[in-house]
Amino acid sequence: MNSVRIATTRDIPLIRQMAEQVFPVTYRHIITSEQCDYMMDMMYSEASLRRQMTEEGHVYQLLSVDGEPAGYVSVQPIEADVYELQKIYVLPRFQGCHLGRTLFDAAVSFVKKQHPGPCRLFLHVNRYNKAKTFYEHLGMKISKQGDYDIGNGYFMNDYIMEKEV
Repeated sequence: MNSVRIATTRDIPLIRQMAEQVFPVTYRHIITSEQCDYMMDMMYSEASLRRQMTEEGHVYQLLSVDGEPAGYVSVQPIEADVYELQKIYVLPRFQGCHLGRTLFDAAVSFVKKQHPGPCRLFLHVNRYNKAKTFYEHLGMKISKQGDYDIGNGYFMNDYIMEKEV
């Protein structure tokens, strides 16, 4: 049975553990291992996760399958009617089980509870990430692309995809 719940700061170690399993596998053919290490520290250090959750408004939701952690999603309010889907990852052993859709639907449901009227949900996806097709299947459209400086000489080469929800 699948369940999704809102994470708290007590879940930071679990989020980090899942990120260590999924992030390098997702990006190993797209970015260098050095950039992956940099991004893991930038986004998934305990301090970064705590700041995201307590200061920046990120709301993480955790997915479990039969009680076993299977993935996570994070949404951040940007403006009154604009939300960013910051992160959405399914652990490798659960990929292909339609759980990405479960996480996406949980994120949209959360956004709709926060903002019942029409609003925009957007995300960054690496231009070489096969997840682009997944997002297109969910009705997201490319609105622009760019190379975004994330520091230390690294760039995220992304599409910005969005959808009205």
